Amino acid sequence: MTPQFIAKNLAFIIYLGLMIYIGLRYANRNSSSSDFFLGGRKVGPWVTALSAEASDSSAWLLMGLPGLCYLGGVKETFWTALGLIVGTYLNWLFVAKPLRKCSISFGDSITIPEFLSNRFKDRTHILSIVSVFFIVLFFTIYTASGFVACAKLFNSVFGIPYHAGLAIGLVVILCYTITGGYTAVCTTDFIQGTLIFVAFVVSSVIAVIALGGPASAYQAVQNFDAAALAGTFGDKLRTAFAANASFSLKSIISALAWGLGYFGMPHIIVRFMGIRSNAEVKKARRIGTVWMIISYVGTFLIGTLGTAYLLNHGTILGAESWATIEGVSTFGDAETVFSMTMQNMYPAFIAGIFLCAILAASMSTADSQLLAASSAVSQDIYKGLVKKDADEKDVLNISRFTVFIIALIALFLSMNPNSSIFGLVSFAWSGFGGTFGPLVLLALYWKGTTARGAICGLILGGVTDVFWHYMRGGIFDLYEIVPAFVVCLVATVVVSLFDTKKDPEMLADFAKYKAMED
Repeated sequence: MTPQFIAKNLAFIIYLGLMIYIGLRYANRNSSSSDFFLGGRKVGPWVTALSAEASDSSAWLLMGLPGLCYLGGVKETFWTALGLIVGTYLNWLFVAKPLRKCSISFGDSITIPEFLSNRFKDRTHILSIVSVFFIVLFFTIYTASGFVACAKLFNSVFGIPYHAGLAIGLVVILCYTITGGYTAVCTTDFIQGTLIFVAFVVSSVIAVIALGGPASAYQAVQNFDAAALAGTFGDKLRTAFAANASFSLKSIISALAWGLGYFGMPHIIVRFMGIRSNAEVKKARRIGTVWMIISYVGTFLIGTLGTAYLLNHGTILGAESWATIEGVSTFGDAETVFSMTMQNMYPAFIAGIFLCAILAASMSTADSQLLAASSAVSQDIYKGLVKKDADEKDVLNISRFTVFIIALIALFLSMNPNSSIFGLVSFAWSGFGGTFGPLVLLALYWKGTTARGAICGLILGGVTDVFWHYMRGGIFDLYEIVPAFVVCLVATVVVSLFDTKKDPEMLADFAKYKAMED
């Protein structure tokens, strides 16, 4: 066991121990379900902003997108990042304040299904049941992507078998999510968001300097791309670069459409419900948007500069491991470009700290998703339908049990070592954006939306997303979030217009909500 290996292990142990400590520290502060799921609506702007963006970005920010960049997918990365940055800004601008007010006005709702049911006065509970179904379905897929990232990280850094890495990630995430709840999740996300930010900024600057400055770095990347397309690094890399070289209008629309997902992400928009006051939303919006811009620039730089930087250190990613390439002795997965760059750039302990950024991205998303899914089951199904007189202790226990069960299912889905982080996130992202996005916007801005319209839109949007995802070729190459979002929006509006029996109580409550001061 080398000193370098010990140093990296020490960095990871310190980081993982800190996450567990935070969970235990906040364990006794959850006296109610509102505390556990929303932190009692007492979270400040800095923690809210970084928690929202860190839980949004997930491991695909440090593995999926840099890997796509490494393989020549610069255009797709650019348009996707642009869509996401615009989407997150518009989400803060048009959803944050109204959602916090509306969720308080309509029964002090603490989960998205509860909010939708209260807002549309759905006394049949069908909306809650369908909402919880889609939340659990897509969050399970999303959580699986985080587990995959943890396993790939442990495997590439420590040589730990893939499935053992899955187990380690599962145990740590469960420890602080089950014990600490929303406040612990937001606090750990704040730390993790800060770590991701620092890792990108510092590493990007060092990579540019190491390659001889901006002009030399740009030329080195161009030379690598040309060599990859010429087949110098093998057929596998040449095929990947050739596929990413073409980028049509349909591809641009699909990439930009990622921004639509923000309006329906339960684990992100629930942050708006938990912020301390609407007066602090503007500050949080600025913090979150700046974080996003710098982080995605960092993704772009690490992914592209990583090609030339790692080649200078005898490493090629995404090529056949049996290929014979002059000066190259190390091969790996393209999605490990960030971790491989860190290991070649820094001393072992510092590299270990920055590699924790990948672990941070994985955990910050998985913990938020597990909490949001468990809140939907315990609050909306157990207390809402099964046992309406359940006390706070029962609800918390059911929530913790649900976290455990969903994590186990996600673990099962992530058992394949060849799972694509980008692919898993893409499916879950479109699912939420295409089903909940239109409903959240209509709930906040159109008083005419009815429960029947919401139920119809939710079902049709979800079915469209899943159907489109598994079809291939032609129009089906368009990202599924686009047709799902449109179908959900149109179906909700049309059915609501034909639903002439508008609930008078709903209309009165909507008027009160619009009259509320910030």
